[in-house]
Amino acid sequence: YRDLHTFELQAPTRVIEWAGGSRVCVAGYGQAGGNEILQLIPPPALQAKETQGLCPERDFKVECGGFSKRPVYSLKYVPDTSLLVTSGPPDSSLQVWQVSAEDSDVIKSVSTIATENAMGQPWAKIATISARASWVLHGSTLDSIQITEVELRKNVYTAGSLDGEELAGLAFLDSSTAVLCCARGRLCVADVRQPRGALQALPAPAAPCGDRWCLGTACATQGSGPGARPVARLSSRGLLTLTDLRKASEPLASATARVPSPSSGAEFLCVSWAPALPGCLAISGFDGTVHVYDTQSWDSCGREAEPIFVHKGHALDGSGDPALVTVHMWHPQKPRTVLSAASDGSLHVWDWVQP
Repeated sequence: YRDLHTFELQAPTRVIEWAGGSRVCVAGYGQAGGNEILQLIPPPALQAKETQGLCPERDFKVECGGFSKRPVYSLKYVPDTSLLVTSGPPDSSLQVWQVSAEDSDVIKSVSTIATENAMGQPWAKIATISARASWVLHGSTLDSIQITEVELRKNVYTAGSLDGEELAGLAFLDSSTAVLCCARGRLCVADVRQPRGALQALPAPAAPCGDRWCLGTACATQGSGPGARPVARLSSRGLLTLTDLRKASEPLASATARVPSPSSGAEFLCVSWAPALPGCLAISGFDGTVHVYDTQSWDSCGREAEPIFVHKGHALDGSGDPALVTVHMWHPQKPRTVLSAASDGSLHVWDWVQP
């Protein structure tokens, strides 16, 4: 490691989000009421543009916080605002939060975005963008996809789909296009300029039966259009596939990650592209580690890939069982800096030395 910082949270978290500037937001996912939502100030060394020497202050600091009555399974900062949007059981509605001004340390709930037939639906996957207005893309199934203008709570797009397949993830590719990944691996693209536009199912190669999948894309502000960077998918067996949405029928690249036997739920699967390190992505959710891969040498044969770095820093939890990494996220500017959280409540930020 070049650097490693740790912070112990009061409860396990499954979300990490950069909240404008250098702030980080995390939230708890316990089933009982009183799940914390915290905005943290990272250690000074993490905020410096250049790598520093020894720094006397190595801890995160809590800047402000609030409590959610429901578990927080997803949290997104709304760009260019002081708002956060969260989702979680028991339904597919969204909660909107105001991060308080400098004279207060409270994150307060300001509104709820209700959805049709929300009760009984899985929790909603969410993505935000502010290219036109403060939009949130959300849905739990293909037939529930919509975009809501956050501050006005006004619906601006509804997907014209009758397919009720469960969603694993979604993302804005740019201000006009969104990509959707079903839990069984199928990819769809939506043109959000059409208020009731049909979803375009991509002819991507069939996914192995029984696998659960997750989605990883570049930030919507990076690149131009759907072909700016491949879409990454990760399966519960450790299969990684890269897809160029302009030629979805032809597999761009694939590999098999070195992971232990998958859990049946694959609840915490996570794959993400490094925003400042070309060709690199990270995966987690199988055990207490985060694997980093360089995809630039991959072909379409699906061979086992050798990680260029493995983070093994998350300790055992209180019961003596290995902690499970619940989420990870790259630093938006520092190429090799990653944040990761685990089921034991540990939050790590680490920077590894280039091999």
